[in-house]
Amino acid sequence: MAAAQSTSTFTISDLAREFDLTTRAIRFYEDMGLLQPERSGPGGRNRIYSARDRTRLKLTLRAKRLGLSLTEARELIDMYDSPRDTGPQLRKFLTILAHHRQQLEEQMAELQANLDEVRTHEKEARALLARIEKDKVRA
Repeated sequence: MAAAQSTSTFTISDLAREFDLTTRAIRFYEDMGLLQPERSGPGGRNRIYSARDRTRLKLTLRAKRLGLSLTEARELIDMYDSPRDTGPQLRKFLTILAHHRQQLEEQMAELQANLDEVRTHEKEARALLARIEKDKVRA
């Protein structure tokens, strides 16, 4: 496996190993516009990732863990790449997080309702089983 070219550049294998990803996943993030490696070698076959690409990959994976879509992740990461005022960036981030939190809360409410229903059915089934076993003992 190839080693990093220097302390500030990385190969696709370096990043895959560091973040426990497949090289295919990294190429997918590149196709989504999240990473923009330089190309070298014959026909530009070799990808050279910068420290910026590494940071963007780290932020992408963090956004995924939060449950954000790759499109949302790219929007947020692109905003931090621009040298503009951070106020709009933070407002956008808060909007995305609020929307995502609402979705998670709705999913949690649905799961809680399902759990309550399962508990009810379990209770009813146990009561029926107890009656059946009680009737068998009497017979």
